[in-house]
Amino acid sequence: MLKRVILLIIIGLFSLGLNIPKINEKEFKQKMNEIFSSHATYKELNNSLIERILKNYLEELDPTKTYFIESDIQKWLIPTDEIINQIFSSIKKNDFLVFFEIYEKMTEAIDRRNKLEIEVGKSNLIQNVDPEEFKDLTWSPTKNELLTRLLKIKSLQLDAVKKFEKEDQEVFFNRLKKRRILKEKDFLDCSENDKKSLILSNVLKSFCASLDSHTNYLSPSEAKQLMIEIQQRLFGIGALLKDNLNGFEIVRIIEKSAAEKVNLKIKDKIIAVNKEPVIGLDITEVVEKIRGEKGSEVMLTIVRPSKDTKKEDTFDITLKRDEVVLEESRFEKKIEPYADGIIAHLKLHSFYQDPNSSSSSDIKKAIENLNKKNKIKGIILDLRSNTGGLLPQAVEVVSLFISKGIVVSIKDNNGNIAHLRDTEGKITYDGPLVVLVNKASASASEIVAQTLQDYGRAIIVGDLNTFGKGTYQTFTLDSSKNAKVNPSGEYKVTKGKYYTVSGKTPQLTGVQSDITVPGILSELEIGEKYSKYPLENDKINPNFDDDLSDIPLIHRKRISLLYKHNLQQVTKAYTQYLGILNNNSKQRIDDNKNYQNFLKEIKDKNYESESIDLFNQSDLQLQEAMNITKDLIYLTQINDKLFE
Repeated sequence: MLKRVILLIIIGLFSLGLNIPKINEKEFKQKMNEIFSSHATYKELNNSLIERILKNYLEELDPTKTYFIESDIQKWLIPTDEIINQIFSSIKKNDFLVFFEIYEKMTEAIDRRNKLEIEVGKSNLIQNVDPEEFKDLTWSPTKNELLTRLLKIKSLQLDAVKKFEKEDQEVFFNRLKKRRILKEKDFLDCSENDKKSLILSNVLKSFCASLDSHTNYLSPSEAKQLMIEIQQRLFGIGALLKDNLNGFEIVRIIEKSAAEKVNLKIKDKIIAVNKEPVIGLDITEVVEKIRGEKGSEVMLTIVRPSKDTKKEDTFDITLKRDEVVLEESRFEKKIEPYADGIIAHLKLHSFYQDPNSSSSSDIKKAIENLNKKNKIKGIILDLRSNTGGLLPQAVEVVSLFISKGIVVSIKDNNGNIAHLRDTEGKITYDGPLVVLVNKASASASEIVAQTLQDYGRAIIVGDLNTFGKGTYQTFTLDSSKNAKVNPSGEYKVTKGKYYTVSGKTPQLTGVQSDITVPGILSELEIGEKYSKYPLENDKINPNFDDDLSDIPLIHRKRISLLYKHNLQQVTKAYTQYLGILNNNSKQRIDDNKNYQNFLKEIKDKNYESESIDLFNQSDLQLQEAMNITKDLIYLTQINDKLFE
């Protein structure tokens, strides 16, 4: 996952739209109190949160930083104690005067932007603009510097639109202008009630974002989008996009989707949908244009880097929309012959469960079927880019590889700790096990990896660390009952953290690999630690010796008699070889010229090089994980023979 979808919208005013939540001061206060009541860390408003809210609110109004200049908002960017105390007191009284003042300042910024757009139309564009300049933007210090920024943006837009016939360029820029003016008009001309609702909804968004990166307030339209994600199905082409200003780049292709069937590739850029240019549109609008009824067709205009030259190829491609199962193919299995048996490569895309199957039952079935035909000498459980799913399934997957014991502990917003256990004690596979992870392995996949690591049951291989999401959220949106979206909006709130049996949480730090084997994501700045306001890492007491303290006393004795027998013990059966395994792996990687070229290119962020192409054809990270697994099997067999 290349750090979710990167939203850099050219014309700004992202939070605006016709679907304004119908929210008043009373509902605002009610939602804020409910969120505080449920949140894992924050229970009341404080000065630090006020400062965050102010910054977030400014970014809600002007996310692309193409309206405000520093002098417009300086007193709110670096607020004095007096301003903070004033806002603190005002919110307590349901008074949002400061935010109305910022809103009025935005109307002035819109007027200035329109005058600057006239100058942009008369000026020569800046050549050879690097899109990387627009990463981590701050507000322009002066009006002239804002003008320069707008010229650079238009230059990037023009580079992309040149892919069309010349007469389309004027139409394209007129369309951008019209859309910008319409959005500004919605902002300037909305009724007093809509204006109040818009301001309150943006303040509530800013408040939620000030608590942590996973607590969010959702407008009705955003809540509907979330429902699609929760239900794990939609109709489209199966590609994840990010906005590069000069096109919408494909950063992920879902397996067995329409996008894969027509051989779309990562790094392809979409510049038009059904011959209509999309550069400059909101990414959500582009996605809506691409989606449609099952079986209907959509034409995309694609720009693809040429392998032989620095030029780009432009072509049209027609796709038939189909149902996209967001958990992809869910589970894959492959085998590699080794000695008198096989090594099983089991790749899990998500932790899922439905009436027909589940991640744990599919893995269990695969292991049992493979063992009937072959002798499994070792398993690679591949959790790369697995961003999580159902927590009970994470417990069930771990249970396939251990006897009885605690798998994960949950500490809620009140400090209460509950343990989820494997109570059956039926091990499906007890041999050499390697868990393969990368920086996009998150949440439930981190629980599985770290729990198996805690017990010494598996060797963790892959990127230096995983994503680092050790929190869980609750939602006001109940998709299971097909509930209607609340007109005043919905929210999700971080209620607590996960901890594995060692008492550690992957929050912020991620799971640390026992053997570092770099992959395609290893040099990218992705993970919880790069989010805006991540919750801290902490610990609880280890729970290897499970005292069942979270079970009511009346049931504890009876359960203990059945449960305490055959608890999973910490083992060094495989971890004792880590020194040898690490040395062998490092030597192989150092001696592999293709791997070294690949590492150089990803360190230089050159993801379009020949080495990266080679990587796409040959999964170097998996190959090395396979070599480590073979070493582990060999060392285990040698040790077993010594003690026969």
